[in-house]
Amino acid sequence: MEIRKVAGDRRRYLSLLLLADEQADMVERYLDRGDMWVLVETAGADNADEVLAECLVTDGGAGVLEIKNLAVVPEHQGRGLGRELIEHVARTYAGRYHALLVGTGDSPLTVPFYERCGFTRSHVVPDFFTRHYDHPIFEGGVQLRDMVYLKRPLA
Repeated sequence: MEIRKVAGDRRRYLSLLLLADEQADMVERYLDRGDMWVLVETAGADNADEVLAECLVTDGGAGVLEIKNLAVVPEHQGRGLGRELIEHVARTYAGRYHALLVGTGDSPLTVPFYERCGFTRSHVVPDFFTRHYDHPIFEGGVQLRDMVYLKRPLA
């Protein structure tokens, strides 16, 4: 496996991006900003690389790098690939940024994942999902309403 920076058309990864942010017009708001990384299983016998996960990060200002989208192909979830991408981003941008920020729904699945990756709660944007999405979003049996921001220092 290897992690590659995406050059060119990011829309070719839209189906993967939509796993983490299910409304295409919301993805379009940040798709062409920042850097996008993909974790790839290198070519096998059929000579085709398989993208297993992606992470898109943007400059949030004031020395903060923000994860806008992090997704792992469902069949490969639970293997540490999301964590591997986060660690890659942390190493790559340490020294240029002092913190890594991520906003997510207040979900019993997602928030604990980020906390296990060294993030702590920073702040909340009330009613973000109910105001900005055209349909209710559920994760882990919970309707997402507030955007929870978590932060991790970068060494």
